[in-house]
Amino acid sequence: MAEKKENSVKQPKAGAFLKELLSGSMVSEKIILKNLGYISMVTFLAAVYIANRFHAEKITRETSRLQREVKDLRAESLSTSADLMFVSRQSQVYSLIREKGLNLEELKTPPYKLLVNKK
Repeated sequence: MAEKKENSVKQPKAGAFLKELLSGSMVSEKIILKNLGYISMVTFLAAVYIANRFHAEKITRETSRLQREVKDLRAESLSTSADLMFVSRQSQVYSLIREKGLNLEELKTPPYKLLVNKK
């Protein structure tokens, strides 16, 4: 008869399990408190994962923006360089001088070098 009492004590009733589950004492005391360290670690890792994801997206957007800006600046640089090359041609310089009304003439003879003897 003593064995029968021990077996009945070891096996909880199904009604008691449902009662503890519905009242919340089972969740708060047995499950959460036993695994509090694990739950807090998982929560921390989830927060780090989310923050890392946001940071990676921010870096990706910044990289994309900078690449577009470099592309635009390169195009502007090529355009400016082409315009400068066009304006610096001898015929263009001559026509600009005539338009401005400056009294400059085109050089007919090549330039020569002056040598000075130092004593």
